[in-house]
Amino acid sequence: MPPQVDLVITFRATKASSLSKRQIREDSKKAQEQYSKLIDTLTHGELRAVGRRGESLGHLLVFVSCSDDHVQSLMKRERQSDFMSGLPIQPLGSGFENGSLSPGERIRLVYDYVTSLSSDGGLGVVPGSSEWDLVESVMALHDRKFNDTWVRSWKPRQIASVQLEKIRDQFGDSVALYFDFLSSYTKALVFPAALGLIFYFFGAPYSPIYSTLLFIWSVIFVEWWRVRERILSVRFRTTGSFRVEKRRADYTPGFVWWKRELRILASIPVLLLFSAVLFALLTGIFVFEAFVTQLYTGPGYQYITFSPTVLFVALIPQFLQLWQLLSVRLTKWENHSHHSSYDRSLTLKTFALSALVAYLGLALSAFVYVPFGEGVMQVLHTLLFTEANDMATSSNVTVSDGVSPVPASTLSGASKFNAKHKINPGRLKDQMFAYTVTNQVVNTFVEVGLPFALRALVSFRNRKKNPSAPAIPTEKNGVKKRVVFEDEKEKGGLAEREFLDAVREQAALPEYTLFQDYSEMVTQFGYVALWSSIWPLASVMALLNNFFELRSDAFKMTVHNRRPIPIRTDTIGPWLDALTLLSWLAALTNSALVYLFCPRSQVTCSATPNTYASQLDKVNLHLFSGTEEGLSATKEMLMTALLIALAASHGYFFLRILVRHVIERIVWKGSEESKGRDKDEREIKSKFWQGFLVHAERDTQAAMSNAESSEHVAQDKKPQVTPDVDSNTLAGFWDNDEGLEEISRICKEV
Repeated sequence: MPPQVDLVITFRATKASSLSKRQIREDSKKAQEQYSKLIDTLTHGELRAVGRRGESLGHLLVFVSCSDDHVQSLMKRERQSDFMSGLPIQPLGSGFENGSLSPGERIRLVYDYVTSLSSDGGLGVVPGSSEWDLVESVMALHDRKFNDTWVRSWKPRQIASVQLEKIRDQFGDSVALYFDFLSSYTKALVFPAALGLIFYFFGAPYSPIYSTLLFIWSVIFVEWWRVRERILSVRFRTTGSFRVEKRRADYTPGFVWWKRELRILASIPVLLLFSAVLFALLTGIFVFEAFVTQLYTGPGYQYITFSPTVLFVALIPQFLQLWQLLSVRLTKWENHSHHSSYDRSLTLKTFALSALVAYLGLALSAFVYVPFGEGVMQVLHTLLFTEANDMATSSNVTVSDGVSPVPASTLSGASKFNAKHKINPGRLKDQMFAYTVTNQVVNTFVEVGLPFALRALVSFRNRKKNPSAPAIPTEKNGVKKRVVFEDEKEKGGLAEREFLDAVREQAALPEYTLFQDYSEMVTQFGYVALWSSIWPLASVMALLNNFFELRSDAFKMTVHNRRPIPIRTDTIGPWLDALTLLSWLAALTNSALVYLFCPRSQVTCSATPNTYASQLDKVNLHLFSGTEEGLSATKEMLMTALLIALAASHGYFFLRILVRHVIERIVWKGSEESKGRDKDEREIKSKFWQGFLVHAERDTQAAMSNAESSEHVAQDKKPQVTPDVDSNTLAGFWDNDEGLEEISRICKEV
């Protein structure tokens, strides 16, 4: 059977692909020193470590194993820290003592021990730090047997249910919270989906009843989840886990708190500047798209209509990538002491611009294009083509492709006719279909199908360059130099080679992060809560997508990414703040959409039904006529919309207070976690304190009786690692270190 490996440290002896011989020798010397230091650090930390060749020249995999006795000591130390910090304590009969320590807990304990700073009781092996700049990452290996069983366990009838305890045992609290959130959100979508079906087929468009019920649903779900994650934190015994969080390696101690706050405030103007630039880019692309798709009929029409998409693809992703790099630097500059606050700040910065990209197109269509698009296009059409006609008339030249000089009166009439009949009133529904159906299908393919295609392409390129080499994934930074080593065959045999090849494949995979998954679901929540009044079937499409999202996310995490490192947490963090903000925005957008677009012939939209199709119909009759009636109608519409938005905002805060109070009473006060939390804490602390006194007295007596006999042994004895060895484990795996030999090969290759 494979050896018991808790962690794998990826070590890169040289990072550049083309260096001078002198530089290669210097890098090799540095790599030998840092590698030897790494092995010594792990060994003196009572861990077993051995290095093996990675997937290319100069790439090493350091396998780390921790004995059961040392894991038990790490667990006891953590429980003592939890007790001193006021966290819920596991009962004395649970955990490692009765053999119930989960794989995820074991990986987390060893990972925290290896990567924590020495001041926090760790070894300080932090990837990418100044001391360990050649250490690329610290990863854990997948349990393929569990992964296959877990992914296949979701049958069509059970697709919306998650095995929460099993997920937590394998991947930790953060991943378990995400899957519980995704499952809960999917089940909550049943109500707006049913509501959307009813109002789509039997209700009036932009119904105020549908919008109100949808808004109330969004507030209830957010407040319910706020209580739900509290219940889960009590069940997982992670309430207040931020108190025992280890410090970041990049943190500068002695930093005054107000300096950090000022640095955080200094990031806001930068965020606003990038948001303004992004707003200008998106607005320009939007206006250009509206013009070329609705009004332009000149040369190359069939090709120019694709130009807005080309501009979007060429500019927006690169702009977001630039902001991502800058936001990382800004967040590091803020000098956060813990990873939770660092991730919170970085997530809010990144998601702010992502949400702007997601929702700005709909906002422009709903509040600019449809209300004022006819007049704007008339003005734009008149300005462009009147100037063209004037130039052509002055030079006695006819404008090509049917745009010939005509009298001003004729041009004015043509402009009005084109703008009125070419403005697309169904653009909002088309956009909602694209965002809630097309984009979700594309995202699923990118997450699940595209990695297979990319790995197949890389494997084909590798076989073409080196026909004798096996097809193994390659890394980003260069051409793989992978051969079958004869010493592996002699020392470990076929079983060890298969094990190492499987580890190399996992090392070539990207690390798994929850940001993209949370961002996708929170953005989808925004589409449903803010904009589904436009197209009520959006919630139905979201529900159908999420039925498959549960399994596709599990598949992506277990097949296309490395195993997530378990993290203790009691909340979904900044994503709850994002959901709260979106539920507030839902009050504003739904009220505005109903006021602007709900037909006034419907009794539900107006107490005095009239002949106007909507509030916009009245304004559009006079808005660009230049009369005082048009200006007064526009002013009246804008002021009324502002008052409605203010009323909806105040209504949101009142509703949130009421809903939070009711949910606290019904869900939290009546839960078993709330009833038994105080009683369990008192019992656990009492037993812990009594046991601590008994064991302390016993240990003191034993230490005094054995002090003299063990003193000389402690002085001469070198720290030895005695991990649990299974008789079926690959023989000699931990006795064959290839690290220094592999580094020396770099100079020989030169």
